[in-house]
Amino acid sequence: MASFRFVHAADLHLDTPFDGLARVAPHVAQVLRDASLQAFDALIELVQERDAAFLLLAGDLYDGAERGVRAQLRLHAGLRRLAERGVPSFLVHGNHDPMEEGWSALDGFPAEVTVFGSDAVGSVPVLRDGECLATVHGRSYAVRETCENLALGFARGDAPGLHIGLLHCNVGGAREHAPYSPCTQEELIRARLDYWALGHVHGHQVVRAGEPWIVYPGNLQGRSLRSVERGPKGACVVEVESGRVMRVDHVALDRVRFAELELSLPEQGDLADLEAALREAGEALHRGQDGRALVLRAVLTGRAPLHAAVARPGVCETLLAGLREAAAEVRPVLWWDALEDRSRAPLDRPAILARDDFSAALLREHERAAADANAPPGLPAEVYEPLERLTSPWLPAPDATSWAAERAEAEQLALDALEQLRESEEARG
Repeated sequence: MASFRFVHAADLHLDTPFDGLARVAPHVAQVLRDASLQAFDALIELVQERDAAFLLLAGDLYDGAERGVRAQLRLHAGLRRLAERGVPSFLVHGNHDPMEEGWSALDGFPAEVTVFGSDAVGSVPVLRDGECLATVHGRSYAVRETCENLALGFARGDAPGLHIGLLHCNVGGAREHAPYSPCTQEELIRARLDYWALGHVHGHQVVRAGEPWIVYPGNLQGRSLRSVERGPKGACVVEVESGRVMRVDHVALDRVRFAELELSLPEQGDLADLEAALREAGEALHRGQDGRALVLRAVLTGRAPLHAAVARPGVCETLLAGLREAAAEVRPVLWWDALEDRSRAPLDRPAILARDDFSAALLREHERAAADANAPPGLPAEVYEPLERLTSPWLPAPDATSWAAERAEAEQLALDALEQLRESEEARG
């Protein structure tokens, strides 16, 4: 049984236009448009550097039916480079680039490139020196709104070697993505394949590790500040030993990274101090991206007297403009996309304790628990002791310091929720 490796990528969204950002910062939008193409170039280099036996592309190669000429030419050039080295590529189309919608500026791909059709599942062997390394089974979307469970058409054949399913789908109903070609893990397992090379979900996920492996590599390049688009983006290098998938390594290939920076308001200082703290934190995060450009959203949190100044009309907008101006010459690009204020005014504990409401009751109960020296969590012995017996075999015994910290955090979370509800009711009158 052969040992080899292959590369699995998906959701390239080549030449994404970033129209909204283009109106605010054209130079940043252009960096992002180029980033998707540069990430694809890095993917081709990865295939060559790792001496991969083949490349799998699991849909949404383009961002939409318009399929820009730049994107088509770049895709064709990259796959041609691999073909010239004898490395085959296999691809399917997804909801963003369905086969029956859009247009093509090209007559076709080299013979080493397999584009699976949309009518039925196709199966193509991968041969090396007369040996069948693998069989790739794949099916494309015909139209964008493909809600049929395409996974049901996949099944292992009689050919030797690894059997791989190549599909753009939503396993288990991931809520952050449209329910195109929905399926379940159980349905994928029943096909008796060895590896499912999936696309559609933009966050890298190993849904199942082994018999079969079910893997989303995530998209090749982040596209926004949504949580699923933040952090490292890239492709998976899959190691096969003696005919079995042994390891899946995610390799970052993105050229621009999206991130969220959370900063708690300082207890002391003014707006100038806050701006300086934001700049320092953003620049430190930028330096940690290994030479990548960074698109950043900052979120202000915590309770401090400075909240009153931050909450004034226009202050966050002015701070954001200053951050952008200070970063204008930073290379690679550091773009402050937004500044959100989620901070709150400091709590007046004596004033709350003087009230007769849930918040006051919460503080009094917390003080009672903190003063209870008999049990670290401040729970009655009849509650605490059975819990301690149940958890002692697999959890370390709690100490007074850790319980005090956890009590304080729980108090703060509960008090924040109660006070926010109270403020909302007062605002409604």
